[in-house]
Amino acid sequence: MARIVSIGSALQDVFLIDHDDFGVNQRGFLNQLELGTKVDIDNIHFSVGGGAINTATTFARHGHETIFMGCIANDPAGTVIINALDDEGIDTSYINYLTKTHTGYSVLLLSPTGERTILTCRGASARFETINPADLDTIHPDWLYVSTLRGNMDVLDRLFTHARKLGAKIMFNPGNLELTHQRQLLGLLSDVEVLLLNKSEAKQLVPGRTLVELASHLSSYVPTVIITDGGQGAIAANAGRIIRIGIYEDVKVKDSTGAGDAFGSGFLAHYADNADLEKALVFASANSTSVVQHIGSRDGILSKGHRVHQMPIQELR
Repeated sequence: MARIVSIGSALQDVFLIDHDDFGVNQRGFLNQLELGTKVDIDNIHFSVGGGAINTATTFARHGHETIFMGCIANDPAGTVIINALDDEGIDTSYINYLTKTHTGYSVLLLSPTGERTILTCRGASARFETINPADLDTIHPDWLYVSTLRGNMDVLDRLFTHARKLGAKIMFNPGNLELTHQRQLLGLLSDVEVLLLNKSEAKQLVPGRTLVELASHLSSYVPTVIITDGGQGAIAANAGRIIRIGIYEDVKVKDSTGAGDAFGSGFLAHYADNADLEKALVFASANSTSVVQHIGSRDGILSKGHRVHQMPIQELR
């Protein structure tokens, strides 16, 4: 068991589900909703999400001592988030309760294909400048899992520096706003143990056309790099090795929300237990595959002891 701090956003999620009005047209857009009309939807689903909530749930269900660091407000949505974390046994002692704002809130328009359009009012969830890296002194974590902090490079720098002084390892899954600060982001990677990106994100950060080229370039910055490629699987580079994995199972996608979080946290949940690279990747893929078969980003998260089957793995180097 490891002590893992999950840092990032916390949101109340409301899914609106409709098979007609939220269908996808040939241009890849939801069918147009006419202004001034009322639309009857088929179903509604309430959940909680956000990068730090999703990943913390995986760690807790895997038996790790899990601490959430993020920001909410004292409002009904904040209460829902606290209750969800308490139900999973996640430590909420280091949550920042902010005033003069509201807990982050998302409305997700879910299409029949599992893709979604997300309307987000971030509120407290984006106030990462209020996070205090000195809190890590009392936590003494083994790992930090850091998802996007909305491009707040100063906070990332202070968190990473503090964590490494304490001997904690870092797994980092940056978002689009971090990627716009390419030079600063590359500089931060010297503190990172495991970097997770998708293919398009990796292309924004380093040169390369193929997954192998991208992974090779990123390996000069971090010990372990993982690049996902949707339905094509993923690639991982570590200690001079490059491993390609396929998809775990071909399943019907109900909702793709949280798939990346499930993959990344699934990997670290196993890796922090000293699993080898291949076993950690298989569980990551299994966790992600399970999540997309449910509505919401947490219902399908797997627990420790869940039996996974073998999947295509190819050693490229």
